[in-house]
Amino acid sequence: MSAGPVTLYGLKNCDTCKKALKALDAADRETAFVDIRSEADLDRLVPAWLKAVGPETLVNRRSTTWRSLSEAEKSGALGDEAADLLKANPTLIKRPVIDTGAEILVGWDSGTQQALAR
Repeated sequence: MSAGPVTLYGLKNCDTCKKALKALDAADRETAFVDIRSEADLDRLVPAWLKAVGPETLVNRRSTTWRSLSEAEKSGALGDEAADLLKANPTLIKRPVIDTGAEILVGWDSGTQQALAR
């Protein structure tokens, strides 16, 4: 993986975030971890993330929080109300969100790992 520092936004108890942190550490990638519930400035970050990747990518539709939403809320989460819903329910944010300084990557899949290797 390339040498530039990254910021990983996630939850301390999220297995996927732990996997990502471990892999980044093993690759000697300088990584700052920011807890999206207690430390992140979601008022500033969520709109920027939505602009960068869109609600289809950023909203975690596999979470228990998603399943507890009404159909109207689910519809809004993928539209104009996405920012408000994600700020009010940080667990709806697909994790991890990785800011490389040049791009925003969401999730920990082969695409994210390849992008970090550039």
